[in-house]
Amino acid sequence: MTTHLSPRLAEIVAALPIQPHLRVLEIGCGPGAAARAVADRLTTGHIVAIDRSAAAIGQLEARSSSQIASGRLTARRVAIEDFVPVEGEGPFDLVFAIRVGALDGRHPEAGIAALDRIAAVTHSHARLFIDGGRPLRELPIRARTV
Repeated sequence: MTTHLSPRLAEIVAALPIQPHLRVLEIGCGPGAAARAVADRLTTGHIVAIDRSAAAIGQLEARSSSQIASGRLTARRVAIEDFVPVEGEGPFDLVFAIRVGALDGRHPEAGIAALDRIAAVTHSHARLFIDGGRPLRELPIRARTV
């Protein structure tokens, strides 16, 4: 099943360095178009799509039954600051976020908490991408000290 994406979202997903075996985390997934497109590119990998909105997660689940049933996609209602992977979900190799204020500079204090959680749930070699580049920008993931 091919997921329909807007031209902008298609460009973003195409720019992600997705490999079929990766464990991927999407932050602020909305109704899940990008998550479905990523899931369609995975074979032994898995994507966990999170959003703080119950409505968005409901839409994602309603539109993603084949990817969820295949075991390549999980949807969770949670903010990144509160995200804790369940057994088998992490650690993640690739993280991406599109229009997420905590990571694009609109909410810097939330960004600190978000980056702390991302560092806690990823491999040391993991990569983090956000929108705002051409089409993406890579941000460093580093462990923070309190």
